[in-house]
Amino acid sequence: MSDSRHFTSEDLTLFAMQLLSPEEHAEVAAYLEESPEARQELAEINGELAIYAHSVDLHSPPPQARERLMKQLNWERKAIPIDRAVVPEPRAPETTVRTASVFAEAAERIKAANVNLPEKAQEPVSSELFRYSSAEDERPKRGAMGKILPWVGWVVAAGLAVVAGNFYHERDGLRSELAAQASQVDHLKADAEATVADAAAARKVMETMTDGSAMRVTLTTYKAATIPTGRATYVASKGALIFLANNLAQLQPTKTYELWLLPAAEGQSPIPAGTFVPDARGNANVIMPPLPKGVEAKGFAVTMEAEGGSATPTMPIVLAGE
Repeated sequence: MSDSRHFTSEDLTLFAMQLLSPEEHAEVAAYLEESPEARQELAEINGELAIYAHSVDLHSPPPQARERLMKQLNWERKAIPIDRAVVPEPRAPETTVRTASVFAEAAERIKAANVNLPEKAQEPVSSELFRYSSAEDERPKRGAMGKILPWVGWVVAAGLAVVAGNFYHERDGLRSELAAQASQVDHLKADAEATVADAAAARKVMETMTDGSAMRVTLTTYKAATIPTGRATYVASKGALIFLANNLAQLQPTKTYELWLLPAAEGQSPIPAGTFVPDARGNANVIMPPLPKGVEAKGFAVTMEAEGGSATPTMPIVLAGE
């Protein structure tokens, strides 16, 4: 027995079978009086012992259980009279008292039947009953919590699965929303860049048209029913040129018009200033072609070239002006 007044299932089983010494029986009885859990466990033990007593056949017990029982019986023959009355359990539940009485009678009958018999004649005792007593500590007790706890894990797992699924869908939704926002930001950024570029080009055109130092030349031809004309606005310091043409003759499919800048410095060759094809009315323009800055112009000319343009002018000159 333990000084801390804690008793194992084996102690409660021996108590139910009335196989404890008087001192031990008194200690267990006091413990049962203080512990509702112990009384519940004792009731379960008595019920299971009753089932075993009515359901198993009598046969030889295991050597360990038989040896333990014989030692207990030998001790009781020395310390307790055979016909000693069973000590009643204090405040035990009704089911416990009835079952304990049944097993008390069974224990007394076993002791009475085996006291005067030789050792070999004492063997036909229920091994299932003694196996239960010796292995009582190893058998887990399953009360209400024992039946509920195995399902708690499944419930928790199901709850976690639901929560994980919700998190997964929320994460996908956030990813889609972020992707849509990123795409919208990219579109807005591209639109802003295009707007800035258009504003810069418009500002450059306006500056060229209104620059006081711009050279303005009108190009004409002679002996034509409708006179083709061209107007060039050029800022040498910025290399900015705007050319507008009207009433130009239509071209063959493999031909194009090309504008030339005629440098003012002696010995410099004409500089290509861009190609163009007039519309159905003969109108065309060349806006801000790539030209070097700081080249002073003597004038401008327009020639008819093969499609794609030429590095040098091809005669005749269609339009010219200084």
